[in-house]
Amino acid sequence: QVQLVESGGGSVQAGGSLRLSCAAFGNTYSSGFMGWFRQAPGKEREGVAAIYIGGSSTYYADSVKGRFTISQDNAKNTVYLQTNSLKPEDTAMYYCAAGRPGGSWYNPSRYKYWGQGTQVTVSS
Repeated sequence: QVQLVESGGGSVQAGGSLRLSCAAFGNTYSSGFMGWFRQAPGKEREGVAAIYIGGSSTYYADSVKGRFTISQDNAKNTVYLQTNSLKPEDTAMYYCAAGRPGGSWYNPSRYKYWGQGTQVTVSS
């Protein structure tokens, strides 16, 4: 069993930054992916970024490329999402997830473990 705990969300003005953290506890993965997803009210959950655990491969949604950066600290079993140049349309609940999604890093149904989420609100 893997427990994921997100933190770092908050309210910022457009153009601001936040660093989201996802700490993993329990039988943590030594392989597979950690992903960040977001869900705005009335919208489907969408993949934002993912990273291959223990490796260097990263993946991003087109909407966040160049603004968001996913990274990991294996010693701390923690994955980060640095969000820069935030826009009002980035407002959502952000979730981290762990799993082995194969070639579909962006597909939430391919992830087994989920955190409780952290809210990001960007005002214009």
